[in-house]
Amino acid sequence: MRVALFVTCVNDALYPRTGIAVVRLLERLGIAVDFPADQTCCGQPQYNTGYRRETEPLLRRTAVAFAGHEYVVTPSGSCAAMLREHYPRIGRKAEREGRGTELTDAAADLAPRVYELTEFLVDVLGVTDVGAYFPHTVTYHPSCHGLRGLGLGDRPRRLLAAVKGLELVELPGAQECCGFGGTFAVKNPDVSAAMGTDKIAAAAATGAEVLCGADNSCLAHLDGLLRRAAAPGTPADAAARAGAPPHARAGAPLRTLHLAEILAATEEEPPA
Repeated sequence: MRVALFVTCVNDALYPRTGIAVVRLLERLGIAVDFPADQTCCGQPQYNTGYRRETEPLLRRTAVAFAGHEYVVTPSGSCAAMLREHYPRIGRKAEREGRGTELTDAAADLAPRVYELTEFLVDVLGVTDVGAYFPHTVTYHPSCHGLRGLGLGDRPRRLLAAVKGLELVELPGAQECCGFGGTFAVKNPDVSAAMGTDKIAAAAATGAEVLCGADNSCLAHLDGLLRRAAAPGTPADAAARAGAPPHARAGAPLRTLHLAEILAATEEEPPA
């Protein structure tokens, strides 16, 4: 089986290790991975900000870049939701405006072939134990697009629970938004930061070493808050401010990590 990797612009620019981890993971499972070089931003920032017509060229480009691939796999629920849910809406709007069916046809061809990583592993490959080894305590944050948009359900947690050496602890208020929301964080920075602070406080209170997620955009937001909370001159690190157990405060600070990097880890090749 061959798949195309839609790495997303956030991962390409800021978290290339996540894309590398996806390739390592899939190849370990016997999947050949193609990386179409013409892929670019899917247009989610423009679409969410109201620039719908400006998103159309990116829809066309993405559809062409992944033409002919039976499976398009991405380590991002928000970008998967953009291709699967919003691309068809863009096409239908163009049709209502009398601009033909080009965009509708392109979206209809692409959308059914797009899978978020955990969907592909569990639903297509039928695996939950991917042979990973990660001897750490982990808590999982389900990002809104994956939770509410794609309906990922317990797929990510099932994959994490099967990782050798990993202790999975429940995140209080897991279904609450972290406050990122793409351009929401730009337009409403104070509310966004307050929501994110609540999320990292909940994560720190579990005593986990790692706050894991399946979308690096949300993790970037949370990681930034963690770094600022732990910076010199602040009252205390995030764990201490959250009232975490003494053993959590005394150990390594809470860090964020994409789910793919945990699933790709083995005793021979731990994550970076």
